[in-house]
Amino acid sequence: MLISLCRAVLAVSERGNTAVLQVRNMPRPPISLKARALKYLSSREHSRLELARKLAPYAQEGDDIEALLQWLEQSRFLSQERFSESLVHRRSARYGNQRIFSELHGHGIEGEAIAELKADLAAGEGERAAQVLRRKYDAPPADAETRAKQMRFLQQRGFSHRSIREAFQKAWADDEDAL
Repeated sequence: MLISLCRAVLAVSERGNTAVLQVRNMPRPPISLKARALKYLSSREHSRLELARKLAPYAQEGDDIEALLQWLEQSRFLSQERFSESLVHRRSARYGNQRIFSELHGHGIEGEAIAELKADLAAGEGERAAQVLRRKYDAPPADAETRAKQMRFLQQRGFSHRSIREAFQKAWADDEDAL
């Protein structure tokens, strides 16, 4: 309320007896690096590398991004494990393991965190590939050319050859059972 009153200017209309409230286009004070980081983290999980990259253009002289990131991790606002789980959850319905792990590497996630995720994702990759294939294509491929096109589609999504073979076996198996 106080800020909005500071930005308002009381002006007198042409008649001289009516007060009109006009808002002056005053620039807002810049938010601190810490507030900006918390704003980013409130919308979704970020990796340490991604958050540092986003904060770098706003860092002023004397700001220590590394110390801020350390504080965010100690305060549990920033977590590599939560980010990894969030990314896997968002991507697993549409993409294969290779694409998901490539994206995790791009965000600077390495080591044991990826090893645990690999074991969890490997079990259901064939079923996920079948679901993606079924959503994209209504019927099984009619010829070898169409089959190759569908296989390339799944490969571009990051699915392994084993899971692609499994997807073609499972994707339309329910339709054949119903007939």
